[in-house]
Amino acid sequence: MNKALLSPSMMCADLTRLEHILLQFEKEGVEYLHVDIMDGEFVPNITLGVDFCRLLRRLTVIPLDIHLMIVNPENKLKWFDIRPGELVSVHCESAVDIRGCLKYVRDIGANALTDVSPDTPLSVLDDLYGYIDGVLIMSVNPGFAGQRIIPNSFDKVRDLRARLAKRGITDKIIEVDGNISFENAAKMRDAGADIFVGGTSSVFCGDCIADNIARLRKILK
Repeated sequence: MNKALLSPSMMCADLTRLEHILLQFEKEGVEYLHVDIMDGEFVPNITLGVDFCRLLRRLTVIPLDIHLMIVNPENKLKWFDIRPGELVSVHCESAVDIRGCLKYVRDIGANALTDVSPDTPLSVLDDLYGYIDGVLIMSVNPGFAGQRIIPNSFDKVRDLRARLAKRGITDKIIEVDGNISFENAAKMRDAGADIFVGGTSSVFCGDCIADNIARLRKILK
């Protein structure tokens, strides 16, 4: 099993304390910063955007984990000045040219992931494994923080890991996003997840981010 990595959800951060939070993340060795990009069309919400990505890159060396919940991402990828080593996930439900999106991300030297929403079957991935570095499994409906996890999400992660193993694929990461609480993180790890998006139910729960990260690290060993 791959090492468990953390990707705190920046839409849940107190932006008035952004620099302090980023310094804490650097001190605690956080691997990625999860940036939810929502356009009000693909999902019923508008959140972070291009300027916020630029700001994060100025303030920290932690790579971004850009989650594009937008329509026609193939027309907008260039806006984000994607950097080598970053993660970029594109919803297979939103892209007209999903392969073109994934190739663009990989050609830059970033890691290309495709997202699977709760109601989307894993069969959509059958022709995409050669284009991706991983899969982001949404365990809530995309659009808002604070939702309860959809119970079959654990089985979906387990099923994806089994599908990869059956094909002899060992180099793809599985990221999970949506109500990744301490309890749910442990279950997702057991199911085969590698990267954990922590929001209000874990990383940003209460006042001490460092304690929360330490607790997650212990759970995800």
